[in-house]
Amino acid sequence: MESCRDFFPAGSSVSTVYFGGGTPSLLSPAQFSNICAALRDNFDLGDVEEFTVEVNPDDICRGGEELLRTYRECGVNRVSAGVQSFHDGHLKWMNRRHDAAEAERAVRLLTDSFANVSLDLIFGYAALTDAEWEQDIRKAVSLGVQHISAYQMSLDAGSMLSALADKGRYREPDDDVCRRQYYLLQDILEDAGFIQYEISNFCRPGFHSRHNSAYWAREPYLGLGPGAHSFDGDRRRSWNVSDLRRWQAGADREGEILTDVDIYNEKVMLGLRTSAGVDAALIGESAKHNLSFDASTGRCFIGRRDLFVSDSIIRDCLRTD
Repeated sequence: MESCRDFFPAGSSVSTVYFGGGTPSLLSPAQFSNICAALRDNFDLGDVEEFTVEVNPDDICRGGEELLRTYRECGVNRVSAGVQSFHDGHLKWMNRRHDAAEAERAVRLLTDSFANVSLDLIFGYAALTDAEWEQDIRKAVSLGVQHISAYQMSLDAGSMLSALADKGRYREPDDDVCRRQYYLLQDILEDAGFIQYEISNFCRPGFHSRHNSAYWAREPYLGLGPGAHSFDGDRRRSWNVSDLRRWQAGADREGEILTDVDIYNEKVMLGLRTSAGVDAALIGESAKHNLSFDASTGRCFIGRRDLFVSDSIIRDCLRTD
């Protein structure tokens, strides 16, 4: 923090703070308070609108009121819980430390303490039935959260699941299954009053993630910690080394300068992830055939159902020159 305290222009103040990924709820109340004190010492937090911390349900159940009180005292006003599922069998398969009962108890503790609670769910894996997925979504809604993020299970290189797939011990569900579960997610949450403002994110009116929305709008942000990325809001992206020992030793930040093509592709890729889309003037005519157009705003966006295949639509809009 001390080495980056001049990252933002003089006179500017921080509008959002986000603790995560990783598992920041593993920090003790004292450790969390110390980090927040250092933040206040190095940055102007007087205008912070949103202060989010990511948590695991079992940490909340174990830490109880002391941990929640520490979050509130440090200025946290939004909490995101990695629930993933409300079915014990699936949680065990995912190697999660919590069970369904702990997940529900943790969310209830959070909604009693904070007015803005988000939870994560996962769909699109082999063992998940449509009925179970519907139960997960309806349970999340019934718990009174303001925000839900839902992600399709993916095979990341080097992951345990990817290794199982390579050995023939795991097979991804068909696209039709994943599409059906995505549509189910959209329909249930829309009926419950949630707004889909990004491919994987749904909120009650006024409760979109301000921090994540800044990423999609290419606003400047500073990442702290090993592997954390930063952006100056214009052409320079930079990141800390991911190796913990090198980071602790003060290894230099790495980075790149974006070209005009890079900037165009970023604006298209990030903007089309959101319901707001992008200025129609930005997109070439040949790339607009899979997009919807709102004449009143002059913006192009991906249609609601087409968001499931957004990657291929966005790819057709990118420049390769």
